[in-house]
Amino acid sequence: MPSFHEIAFPLDVALGARGGPERRTEIVTTGSGREERNARWAHARRRWNAGYGVKSLDALSDVVAFFEERRGRLYGFRWRDRLDHSSAMLGAQPAPGDQLLGEGDGETASYQLKKTYGSLYAPYARPIAKPVSGSIRVAVDGDEMEEGIDFDSDAATGLVVFRAGHIPANGAQVTAGFLFDVPVRFDTDFLEVDLAAFAAGEIPSIPVVEIRP
Repeated sequence: MPSFHEIAFPLDVALGARGGPERRTEIVTTGSGREERNARWAHARRRWNAGYGVKSLDALSDVVAFFEERRGRLYGFRWRDRLDHSSAMLGAQPAPGDQLLGEGDGETASYQLKKTYGSLYAPYARPIAKPVSGSIRVAVDGDEMEEGIDFDSDAATGLVVFRAGHIPANGAQVTAGFLFDVPVRFDTDFLEVDLAAFAAGEIPSIPVVEIRP
């Protein structure tokens, strides 16, 4: 059995969770009092507490069943980040020109989906490995391509592969729009459930952490 299950965490619960990206920065203060800062991670790692999204006993039951099927921390799964799950601005629909994937050279057929944050000082390109199937739109120099004719996509890896005869020409801008999930796992093997406390309004702790599939 693969270590990652291509299944999404209950969406209604995920959309009520709390969390976000975490960076790892090493800071050293020199003898003169100056700081030297180094990024230990090339990419952020996101964390959430799904407990904030559990609003009913039915939802809690769904989460327990999902946790058991994943065997706690053993198997990864898909997670929908309410604030960051699209190539477009929040609330807008993905368009084929949203994100630059690369520039054609007349030979390269495969392009990894990615989302770029910022543009002026230090833009960050985030690889997207778990796009939502059926949401990927691709364009070459502004002309939208047709999936199944011009290109194929893999929702399990985020790869876009152009078919023979449709490989982007030298200098052509390859862009894409898409929805995406985050690959995660539970960050605990013990899911403590206190029904009395839950009924009194206490939030259960259901930690989830991003992984590299």
